[in-house]
Amino acid sequence: MKNTFVAIILMFGFFNVQAQSCEDLMESVKSNYGTTYTSYDSEAISKVTFYSVISGYKTLYFAIVCFKQKYTYGCNEYIYQVESNTKLNYSIDHYNSAGKAFWKHIQPYADVLGCSPDFE
Repeated sequence: MKNTFVAIILMFGFFNVQAQSCEDLMESVKSNYGTTYTSYDSEAISKVTFYSVISGYKTLYFAIVCFKQKYTYGCNEYIYQVESNTKLNYSIDHYNSAGKAFWKHIQPYADVLGCSPDFE
């Protein structure tokens, strides 16, 4: 049922965030299979999960980043729409530094959906 919901949304082109909240969009994307990269040594990033969502003749790519909360074991999730090569590039660089890999490969897409935190 959820996959049908995603398909209906995607038939209208790229996601229309104004018609759907970031949380609803994230839940729709999460209903698909994702690949997760966990960062145990990072101070800020707990994990990043990448998703590919097929929409008609297009494939859309997303990263859901889980930022660690101070003084707890939880994290806050944010969704980014990224390019097809982002997953590969992040997977190579995150072993050295998840934070640097995030800033280099995911953060540049922060304005695509407008669902990311403001770091200013």
